[in-house]
Amino acid sequence: MWAVPAWGGEVWVTRLDGVVGVALEEHLDTTLRRAREERVHLLVVELDTPGGLVASMNAMARAIAGSSVPVAVWVGPSGARAASAGAFLVQAAHVAALAPGTHLGAAHPVGLGGKDLESKELDRKIVNDLSARMRALAQERGRNPEMAARMVGESVSLTAREALAARVVDLLAPDVPALLRDVEGRTVVLQGGRAVELHPRGQRIVSVPLPLRLKLLEAVSRPDVAALALSAGAFALILEASAPGGYLFGTAGVLLLLVASYGLKVLPVNLAGVALLLAGVGILAADLFVGGVGVLSLLGIGALGMGALLSFRAPGGELLPPPSPSLYVVLALLGLCFAVVLRAVWRAQRKRPTSGVEELTQAPARVVVALDPEGMVLHRGELWKARLREGGFAHVGEEVRVVEVRGLLLEVESLSPVEGKDPVSDEEGSP
Repeated sequence: MWAVPAWGGEVWVTRLDGVVGVALEEHLDTTLRRAREERVHLLVVELDTPGGLVASMNAMARAIAGSSVPVAVWVGPSGARAASAGAFLVQAAHVAALAPGTHLGAAHPVGLGGKDLESKELDRKIVNDLSARMRALAQERGRNPEMAARMVGESVSLTAREALAARVVDLLAPDVPALLRDVEGRTVVLQGGRAVELHPRGQRIVSVPLPLRLKLLEAVSRPDVAALALSAGAFALILEASAPGGYLFGTAGVLLLLVASYGLKVLPVNLAGVALLLAGVGILAADLFVGGVGVLSLLGIGALGMGALLSFRAPGGELLPPPSPSLYVVLALLGLCFAVVLRAVWRAQRKRPTSGVEELTQAPARVVVALDPEGMVLHRGELWKARLREGGFAHVGEEVRVVEVRGLLLEVESLSPVEGKDPVSDEEGSP
């Protein structure tokens, strides 16, 4: 097979860091398409992932395997990993490299709940299918297909040196410049059997970052963000139900729950942890009916913290980065703020009106023109025409209570009759 030089031009370097999902899939697809259009010499993918969705992994592996631009996947820097779905991307690459101190493997599939699939037959079919996929990728690149398949069937995980010795990767490189030196003159086979020779040394290196839009999409798949979005969305919907009309809390709650639903779709989730998150929200809401922030609120905040701890620590999710300590601080503050706000809403709903017709009733007034049974009263600094509800007589200076408002007429009842007043003098008094 004759090898021809790869296209000239540039070496592109892009980083895939995080959960394999829609965001990274779209970024890789767009980058490969642009690299083909601009005839890039070599695309280097810096990889560090705990795994992700099988559907996204399959799409990304197909894109790499079928690329007309040579693709080198480098797992680095030291401490990085290509676990689960990441192991497939390494095997799909034309050049597979690891930095010292990295590892790959543990590619056994799990359900979205983080556990093995309930049906053993279905689990066996999926494992066999993915094992065959891994073997095919390894065979196509001249690597060890049996060891590659064991990463799926037996969840084997290999260090960088073990992977090189087992021939599931091509070389070790501490950084990208070292990788480019090591692949100088290497021949790789692209789609259709076209063999090309790599000469990246001296080519201009261009960094291709993840766009801001996709960074935001990738961020919501983080465990911390998914847990916060789930809790905050539930809080907002409860506040909307407690004080309807503005639609602000309701709209924000729906949007936050949609964000959380994306994160829960991507991450292996422990349903017990999610239930604890929702239970914590419910307990804080229940505290509304027992008089404010108290023991129930503390229990609710505790449930939120425990739910955040468990939600993404399910089997299969242990490869994901654990929630940072700041998550628990934010959840505690969020829970306290929610309890305080909900208590304020509860008190406001039960507080007597301070304006309008309702505010006038049951309030005291003072007679300024004797009521017989009609006259005038002074109420809140204003003169009102008034009438005694039960009839009778009220002297000037006597206190009455407003019981009903009829247009511009107040119906009142006597509270404390004033002794020693002459009805005649009352009638001659002036306001």
